[in-house]
Amino acid sequence: MEMRITGANALLDDGFEVAPVHVSPTDGVISAIGSDRANGRTIEADGLYLLPGIVDMHGDAFERQMMPRPGVNVALDVALADSDRQAVANGITTIFHGVTWSWEPGLRGSENARAILAGIEALQPKLAADTRYHLRHETFNLDAETEVLDWVAARRVGAVAFNDHLPSSDSLAKRPDKINQMVERAGIPREDFLALVKRLHARREEVPVSISRIAAEAGSHRVPLLSHDDASPEQRQWFRGLGCRVSEFPVNIETATDAANAGDAIVLGAPNVMRGKSHMGWVNAAEMVGRGLCSILASDYYYPAQLIAAFRLAEQGTALLETAWRLVSQTPARAMGLDDRGTIAAGKRADLILVEAEAKSRPRVVAVIAAGRIVHLTEPDRIVH
Repeated sequence: MEMRITGANALLDDGFEVAPVHVSPTDGVISAIGSDRANGRTIEADGLYLLPGIVDMHGDAFERQMMPRPGVNVALDVALADSDRQAVANGITTIFHGVTWSWEPGLRGSENARAILAGIEALQPKLAADTRYHLRHETFNLDAETEVLDWVAARRVGAVAFNDHLPSSDSLAKRPDKINQMVERAGIPREDFLALVKRLHARREEVPVSISRIAAEAGSHRVPLLSHDDASPEQRQWFRGLGCRVSEFPVNIETATDAANAGDAIVLGAPNVMRGKSHMGWVNAAEMVGRGLCSILASDYYYPAQLIAAFRLAEQGTALLETAWRLVSQTPARAMGLDDRGTIAAGKRADLILVEAEAKSRPRVVAVIAAGRIVHLTEPDRIVH
């Protein structure tokens, strides 16, 4: 039986409109908009916004469920299920878990990278959000290349991002706090960690060729490619030449401008907008949105941030709500090759959220529908038969 949502201010292609939206739970799609027919259950959503479900294409908050304190590990299935509940409760209906496969052992090492992939594949049917694997490939993790190529060829990953967090000689000397954090996360003696970093620096010339091989394989299998922390227009241009059309967290305006001029997607952190500043002291994301230098806001490290950030941009007058919401729904869906979602239209996947936002600075998720199923509901009396 169909489900009908009535009375909500729905974000449609031409903007907001109060129109009934019909959902087919059997097919998991939006079956009609504007029809008065009523042959199933009804959700009375007067006073609420009806918005496309959030697409989070970069988030690693799930790591806190896996290791809530340094050295304290939680069973993977428990951690993934808890992360799923948190994501859905904040309106996220499609989520790419950003899994860093690093040259480091420990939380971001090979064992965890493989285990998380297997865990997502096994648990996917039981999770409320469409959960995918965003492989954050540390480019100095050269020994993993063959396995990465196999994963890409089998389309076991939803995206590949190129990262380089190998400490430089300068950071080893000037950022002991950062190095101590990495050593603690790796779970090995400090001298062993520093020796590992030194060995990898000696293989620097192998890295560009390895990146090129992975990018070529991803391109042939239509797996989206991203580059992380682009530091210059030249670096962005090099990655673009490999088919990498998504720039995650460019570190300066010049690089973001180059990306925007070329039509690349630009990802910044929704927590940056929510907090009004970057926790790393980099570019202000709200200002970048206003300048047209940000097309996607990701949860990054905090699942509530995308919902709050979109409404904050509207409240501040940086962007209309319909424009701001596309930063967390339509544009990330397109960047990830998911053209079946991100908008409210007949035939699209029925990923929808109902939001109460009487106070724009504190939007609240009332209900979440994922693939036509109600997966989160805080006001059950809105369902009538």
